[in-house]
Amino acid sequence: MNVITPNWPAPNWVSAFTTTREMGLSRKPYDKCNLAHHVGEDVVNVTLNRLRLQQKFNLNPKLTWLNQTHSDRVIELTRPNANYLDADGIWTRKAGLSCIVMTADCLPLLLCDTAGSLVAAIHCGWQGIAKGIIERAIEQIKPHANGELLAWFGPAIGPRAFEVGRDVYDLFVQQDYAANQAFERLKRPGKWLADIYALAKIRLYKLGIDHIFGGDYCTYTDTKHFYSYRKEKITGRMATVITLSPSLRP
Repeated sequence: MNVITPNWPAPNWVSAFTTTREMGLSRKPYDKCNLAHHVGEDVVNVTLNRLRLQQKFNLNPKLTWLNQTHSDRVIELTRPNANYLDADGIWTRKAGLSCIVMTADCLPLLLCDTAGSLVAAIHCGWQGIAKGIIERAIEQIKPHANGELLAWFGPAIGPRAFEVGRDVYDLFVQQDYAANQAFERLKRPGKWLADIYALAKIRLYKLGIDHIFGGDYCTYTDTKHFYSYRKEKITGRMATVITLSPSLRP
């Protein structure tokens, strides 16, 4: 199982990564490391991939997975919970508990404070960003943060591949005209390229978060390493995981 780790100055007891689609048991079109039960793949393969994930990174056996619906719902994880929870954002102050979101083009956003006292994982599709999921997450965690917040963007669809219609463009620009800079108008009528990294970054800046890292990948153009729902339709999901490691935390 291969992973990508953040290039951010988080404390060493903050463990974080995004899985790639490489090195797993899933068969085409989910090959090879699908971690989602809801996409139509054989349950056994997904369960074994999740077990490998848990064992390789020494994660709590009761991993909490979200039922993601492009909402603005953010929850705090206070104890191990192996049930699916309805939310698109999750955060914790408890060592040994992992916050996980699944993606295949949407933006996985990780957050932690400079003291390493809390961590969060947010599933940021364009709908969730427009609904204010980033703002909801910061509203919840900022009062409990010690020091400044750090943000990392995991792999998402890149700005040269994410084509949207006028409805999406108008929605964001009507909310905040600064979002206009995250769009490039195409020659075809009513079509724009959208930069989901920039859309998230604009909101983070407005919330006072300046330490932002990542945003270096395009899931759509690199399906050797990543799943892309927009490109492949029937495909798997990567997991982005962040944990306060109990063995390293002071």
